[in-house]
Amino acid sequence: MARIPFSVDRRHFLVASGAVAAGTGAAWGLLSEGGRSSAAPAVGDSGSAVPAVGGHGPVRRPQTPRTPVRRAAPYGLTTLDSAARLSGPAGGYRRIVQGPGWPVVVRSELGTARSGRAQRRTPLACFVQFTDLHIADVQSPLRTEFLRARSPGSWRVQEALTVNGAVALVEQVNALGGGPHTGRPPAFVVSTGDNVDNNSAIELEWYLTAMSGGRITPNTGDPRSYEGVQNSGLPLYWQPDADLRDQDKLRGLPRIPGYLAAAIRPVDSPGLGVPWYSTPGNHDDLPGGCLAPQDPLLHDVITGSRKLFTLPKADVAAYQRAMTTGDDPGSSVLKDILRRNAARARTVTPDPRRRMYTPHEFLAAHLDPANAGAGPAGHGYTEDNLNDDRMYYAFQVADGVIGVSIDTTYRSGHFEGSLGEDQLRWLERTLTAHSSFSYGTDGRPVRNRAADDALILVFSHHHSPSMTRRPDAARTDERRYDGAEIIALLNRFPNVVAWINGHSHVNRITPHPHATPSRSFWEVNTASHVDYPHHARLMELTDNHDGTVSLFTTLIESSAPYRTDPTDQSSIGLASLYRELSYNAPGLAAALSGGVQESRAGAKRDRNAELLVRRP
Repeated sequence: MARIPFSVDRRHFLVASGAVAAGTGAAWGLLSEGGRSSAAPAVGDSGSAVPAVGGHGPVRRPQTPRTPVRRAAPYGLTTLDSAARLSGPAGGYRRIVQGPGWPVVVRSELGTARSGRAQRRTPLACFVQFTDLHIADVQSPLRTEFLRARSPGSWRVQEALTVNGAVALVEQVNALGGGPHTGRPPAFVVSTGDNVDNNSAIELEWYLTAMSGGRITPNTGDPRSYEGVQNSGLPLYWQPDADLRDQDKLRGLPRIPGYLAAAIRPVDSPGLGVPWYSTPGNHDDLPGGCLAPQDPLLHDVITGSRKLFTLPKADVAAYQRAMTTGDDPGSSVLKDILRRNAARARTVTPDPRRRMYTPHEFLAAHLDPANAGAGPAGHGYTEDNLNDDRMYYAFQVADGVIGVSIDTTYRSGHFEGSLGEDQLRWLERTLTAHSSFSYGTDGRPVRNRAADDALILVFSHHHSPSMTRRPDAARTDERRYDGAEIIALLNRFPNVVAWINGHSHVNRITPHPHATPSRSFWEVNTASHVDYPHHARLMELTDNHDGTVSLFTTLIESSAPYRTDPTDQSSIGLASLYRELSYNAPGLAAALSGGVQESRAGAKRDRNAELLVRRP
């Protein structure tokens, strides 16, 4: 079984706990921005520059490529123009500055990159992918910050600012204008799961409001003040308002008076100016992204008045072991730990808004007219989905292009993913309905004259390496299918261009070739917007009129300026700090070249790419 790549953040807390950087000193001097950067050229297989097409409005068949628009400081609209980078020597707290943009890498593993295609191509679709926003109620009693006792990266110093970061990303999409390769503005956004962090009703409310527009007050419990690990007086956690030399200040994080009060202030989201679609992830469906949903004890904890801030290291180790072994990823062990350590818990203000929600409530919230935003009604889900709690659907991406959103979660509890028999058969029927030509399980060609032929993009939360076959107690009568089996299914349909997903918190683009070249497709895995490197993707699909299509995968950052200012505690100022703190996760800022930092952002071929594939 392929393993999920592990790193040093909270979702990958099993890395050795010795990863903390040893630097000292706040290094908080205000640094000037880098100068305006020019847009990066494309790099072809031969290393030659391939110009991108910029401008605004639809482009039918441009005769000559145009120079991309040059964006002014403090940030570019895409990472073709500029990208965040860390400045200063490794060790201690490092500031973010504006760095040069990243080139377009032409990837021709699945299709020939013929000269002149930039002049021939016509646009088919343009949209944006969000993934792994992890909007979090950080004061919830059901959070597991105490895991930090053995692994410093298992708690995020920046997580109190997830709402500010999400709103800044919404603002960036609203400002995009035409895509750099087609000139088309994005027609929609699709968010591929882990939209919230802890299967909490208040988190879901904040997510829907961030996407559709409105005011969010990212605070629960006591309406007047923050109650959580960051004002606990414990040196295990960054205490931003206090003089305490906690373990994060010892490695260089600053003291920021007023930080916690600012973090719980109301935030106004403009909402996306384009329609948006929603795909579920394990953190949407399950508390902690892995625990048994609707467990009575966990329900009492999450809405209750007692919160564990620390645990004996032996209990932390036991929970970590349970998270990675067996079919019960920690639920029974965590419940035992909570019972045995009840006397250690501190009193906090209870809040019923923190309750866990069911799949039915998730669907109903999306269908609520109050959350309609720019549409569509239900954001992909319909009353039919609600009637049987079905969280997968198909939708029209553009003329001649179909999107298929699948639900890869284990509803009984697990951080890994899979598809059940019923959904797999639905997926097969949907692919068949839009494929006049495909292949059977025996490899023989199949023709379907009744098909509504279309290019197909598949969206999910889990990527193929994180999909496994294990029993799902919520659906015991169903066989489960893993990532390799999903790849085999998609390989049967030449109309499939790409499978687009998240979960890994890593930028990675993988070709899935087949001995019959027309049966090949791309898997596009995008990093999160809660951990470094804080990316989303602007996707553009074009017909090259030479027997190939291209999918462009341009990374974008939020609207937050690169330069942080500790005195600017506005929402956009906090969004800048949110990004910079994530770049200073334990052990990460020291990895200036190679190692964890490069693996998260991906190699150049995993960032801004042109992915060629044969047109069926």
